[in-house]
Amino acid sequence: MIRLTYHIETAGDPERLAAKIASDQSTGTFVALPGETPELKARVAARVVGYRELPPVGEAAWPDGRAAGATYRAAEADIDFPLEAIGTDLAALMTIAVGGASAIKGFSGFRVTGLRLPPAFAGAYPGPQFGVAGTRRLTGVHGRPVIGSIVKPALGLRPHETAALVRELVEADVDFIKDDEKLMSPRYSPLADRVAAIMPIVRDHEQKTGKKVMYAFNISSDDPDEMVRNHDIVADAGGNAAVICINAVGFGGLKFLRKRARLALHAHRAGWDAMTRHPSLGLDFSVYQQFWRLLGIDQFQINGIRVKYWEPDDSFVRSFQAVTTPLFSPADCPMPVVGSGQWGGQAPDTYAQTGRTTDLLYLCGGGVVSHPGGPAAGVKAVRQAWDATVAGVPLEAYAREHEELAQSLQTFGASDAAA
Repeated sequence: MIRLTYHIETAGDPERLAAKIASDQSTGTFVALPGETPELKARVAARVVGYRELPPVGEAAWPDGRAAGATYRAAEADIDFPLEAIGTDLAALMTIAVGGASAIKGFSGFRVTGLRLPPAFAGAYPGPQFGVAGTRRLTGVHGRPVIGSIVKPALGLRPHETAALVRELVEADVDFIKDDEKLMSPRYSPLADRVAAIMPIVRDHEQKTGKKVMYAFNISSDDPDEMVRNHDIVADAGGNAAVICINAVGFGGLKFLRKRARLALHAHRAGWDAMTRHPSLGLDFSVYQQFWRLLGIDQFQINGIRVKYWEPDDSFVRSFQAVTTPLFSPADCPMPVVGSGQWGGQAPDTYAQTGRTTDLLYLCGGGVVSHPGGPAAGVKAVRQAWDATVAGVPLEAYAREHEELAQSLQTFGASDAAA
């Protein structure tokens, strides 16, 4: 069985709507069907297996024409869908259990809050090729967070200008660099030209030091064949990572790429916010992320503490817990990527709220490149912040003997908005 949990809000009876989800999204429709036999229903009909009434709400998430101040009933329902009805096809699962269910009349609010998949899905999808262990192996970083940065400005830099920033970051001993999700292959900076400008710097540093900085080029495209060609440009040049804008390329695009992938796949979830921002609509990240992990994402961006965007800290913590909880085995966990307005100042809270783990990629854009001492000092400041955090030393105390961290605290400390 595939178990979905739904949060339901309605001016009517939420238990009736739960039963309607089960019926309409499996064997039934708006009228009785002569072919809906007991035998057929026993094989493929969905069933409500749990129902919990919740406190009423005073506002409709979806307008329903009622007067302001009306009260709406709320409930949570667990519905089991037989595997025989859906199979292991993720497009079928999304269509039936999420997309179709949300179209049913009568909801003033509808959200998918839980998904439990049977073991059949483990054998049907590859999952991460690299994940946490592979990311650590490729970067050579063990026992601390992987420290990363983003090319900024996100748009406008030509390949030689991007390469100049990359050289400074690489020489500062950063572990990871990525293209911004908005940068794909514009005329002023085609992907092939960026790869040609950047990879010699990465390879030269590796020859000199033995350390290969992981650079994730954005290879996203609406054409799966083009995306694979982009992938091969990076891989053939000696690269080891790629940014994938997962909502833009879709399930099929990612599945097509993963079958051919030699690179660690770094997921950017641009567009997810529209699916989840209202607490009574859309779907929880804990549900959403399962699809992409099965399809093979190795690194998953999930925002962070005190981000520059709308997401509150407790939502980030839940997202971190979701991607670090095995679906079927520890190997199917991607590396969590903490980003969005990050600098060293959030390291103590990040460490405390994620279970005192260093198994994460800590990604800073403006928090590195806008450091008053330059990007190299920015990298040092972030690493110093994490060294202090893991050692249990307050940042202000550690900064007395670490100038880069001191400058970072003075520059970014007032706003926590350094991306």
